[in-house]
Amino acid sequence: MHTAAGVEARLPIRSDMDLVWVRQHVRQAAARLGFGLVDQTKLVTAASELARNTLVHGGGGQMEVSLVTADGVSGLRLAFSDSGPGIPDLDRALSDGYTSGDGLGMGLGGARRLVHDFEVESAPGAGTTVRVTSWAGRPPRPREEA
Repeated sequence: MHTAAGVEARLPIRSDMDLVWVRQHVRQAAARLGFGLVDQTKLVTAASELARNTLVHGGGGQMEVSLVTADGVSGLRLAFSDSGPGIPDLDRALSDGYTSGDGLGMGLGGARRLVHDFEVESAPGAGTTVRVTSWAGRPPRPREEA
């Protein structure tokens, strides 16, 4: 069970300069929570790709940063939301090697591999929200269903 400590920040994603602010904010927040350098870099890289997707494919939107805890482990949950056209073929977009040709070339599948938890909600004409969570240190153990 993840417990959210609340929204720590909301950052607009409307320009290339906003992408810089997203990366800086995520790195600083991860460092404050005790993420090691490698884990900081993974999360910042995923955030950079997802923020660029929000800008380029979604026409802009926002990133919401939440502090979360589970089983005594702290983490960051990032939610990237836009009101763009949505992802027409989510399975294809998540497949290895798929890229639109923009950004870092890792696509959604690459971003998914850099974080502990990954979730996408998208519908044609209704926008996209991608939520990722990374944990400082070892991720909490999954709870067994009753």
